[in-house]
Amino acid sequence: MDKLKVDQIAENIISVYPLLYKTISRPIKHQSITPGGMFVLGSLKRNGVQSMSDIGKCLAMPKPHVTVIVDKLIEEGYVERQNDPNDRRIVNISITENGLEVFHEIKKILAENMKIKLLNLTEEEQDILAVASQQVKDILISILSKE
Repeated sequence: MDKLKVDQIAENIISVYPLLYKTISRPIKHQSITPGGMFVLGSLKRNGVQSMSDIGKCLAMPKPHVTVIVDKLIEEGYVERQNDPNDRRIVNISITENGLEVFHEIKKILAENMKIKLLNLTEEEQDILAVASQQVKDILISILSKE
């Protein structure tokens, strides 16, 4: 592949993250949970009970950062620690019913907020974004599956 093309793709993808983060995180600033907390809850919802290390691997976050987020989520009653039945040295994290409810509630708020913003686009922009976002999602999933 052409080096210039690879450089441009990398730059575009890196530039998208802060834009998405700003768009998505604004609506939850007034909630009791941070974007990092949402990422952890999402990982637990998708993957079930996980160790701190597993959460960190899933989210590409260092374990100390995950620990701070998880401690806050435990304090709020959204997740809980569980001893691993096979190895008492391992502490697993699971999402609580309250955590699931909050996750779904905030996800719904985010989706509604995003829909409002998308309705401000022209039909042509919506069509382009529908195709492009699906393609980017599929390609990123493909990249992750090869790691």
